[in-house]
Amino acid sequence: MASLFRLKAIVAEADRAEGRQLARTLSWPHLVALGVGAIVGTGILTLIGVGADRAGPAVILSFVVAGAICACAALAYAEMATMIPASGSAYTYSYVVLGEIIAWVVGWSLLAEYTLVVGTVAVGWSGYATPFLTAMGVPEALTHGPLMDRWQVMQWGVNVPALFVVWLVAGLLILGTRESATLNAILVVVKLIALAVFVAVALPYFDAANLAPFAPFGFAKHLSPDGVERGVMAAAAIIFFAFYGFDAISTAAEEAKNPARDLSIGIVGSMVACVAIYMIVAVAAVGAIGYTRFTNSPEPLALILRELGQPGAAKFLAGCTIVALPTVILAFLYGQSRIFFVMARDRMLPERLAAVSRRGTPVRITIFTACVVSFFAAFFPIDQIAALANAGTLTAFAAVGICMLVMRRRAPDAVRPFRAPAAWLVGLGAAFGCLYLFISLPHQTQLLFGAWNIIGLLLYFGWARRNVDKGVA
Repeated sequence: MASLFRLKAIVAEADRAEGRQLARTLSWPHLVALGVGAIVGTGILTLIGVGADRAGPAVILSFVVAGAICACAALAYAEMATMIPASGSAYTYSYVVLGEIIAWVVGWSLLAEYTLVVGTVAVGWSGYATPFLTAMGVPEALTHGPLMDRWQVMQWGVNVPALFVVWLVAGLLILGTRESATLNAILVVVKLIALAVFVAVALPYFDAANLAPFAPFGFAKHLSPDGVERGVMAAAAIIFFAFYGFDAISTAAEEAKNPARDLSIGIVGSMVACVAIYMIVAVAAVGAIGYTRFTNSPEPLALILRELGQPGAAKFLAGCTIVALPTVILAFLYGQSRIFFVMARDRMLPERLAAVSRRGTPVRITIFTACVVSFFAAFFPIDQIAALANAGTLTAFAAVGICMLVMRRRAPDAVRPFRAPAAWLVGLGAAFGCLYLFISLPHQTQLLFGAWNIIGLLLYFGWARRNVDKGVA
């Protein structure tokens, strides 16, 4: 039983086996761009419509709630990432602080998070690309996964654009980390310009009448007559997806040139910038037209601009989104491949997957990751993927908040290049805030996440634990 809670020792980079060291090529501007590229994406470009459907104009408040909880998690991540500058994110922190089986649960949850995030963003990208593709003659059945039509008849399909963008980004990551990060930084600028254009065009149309009634579905999650769970917290639990992404920065710890400085700047800096961006965009969107007019659109911001009689701006936004939204896929596919890589290096996954190329990139694990993601991107709708991804993220965020508090008690004098202010408020805010959001997720999502972790524990006890024991021995 003691081995279930054994702690992992951080191995110095120089002591790692040849062929299992990641190249240090990233500076703090790369990390900030990685964070902004991950955070500003499908959440604000696509899921704002889903959030408005759940909360009405009070989706603005949902953004505030989700952002506050994520801010606590971001501060906890910044402290842990600079204390433990190793790849693996919350999985590694949990292994060092809480023990092996907790690390497995967190790592397994992160695999769900990253896999489903990339799938969600790929589907969101496909939603913006579909009008261009269908105009070129691409069959509609090749632009979406299976779905129910208005007569409740299953319409089969394969989301080929989503598959295309996943493998395009995987190819970039295989090419090289620094090259991918540089291209990511350029595309992030394109994405921010597109959002600035949206705000500049939509904000002058702001009408306070569009905010009434402000919270038609109330605050707490509840089941509405049409069978959909609504409320401010129900929306927050879904659009929480819009805020995370900074945790992908912590997976770059072994590739940062100066981890003690660069990680904290990347995590906190990207989070602060994105909270401000989100609030401005959300107010402009909800205030411009009635929320019911864009709740079911796969491209809500472009739809708002068209409804305002600005088709040129709508096409510009959609075009920029098609070009720049893959930055989110890049950041999360990068993060997931690094978590897979560390788990393989720890023998939690097949050890041969931990090999890296001569350029210092984990090619095998990147290809494996892209294969896993492809299944979800091709066949699942965006709202179901996002909700399940959130469950995994909430688990990881809560674990990092707890890890920070445990280390404050266990090692109060340890070197902390970044210290989170009001540590207990931040740590408990992350842990209990994530618990409340998890409770606010759709009931079906909670059941699916429970089933996912049961499968994970069966895999741990049936294979991973024995494999780790051999490595320890």
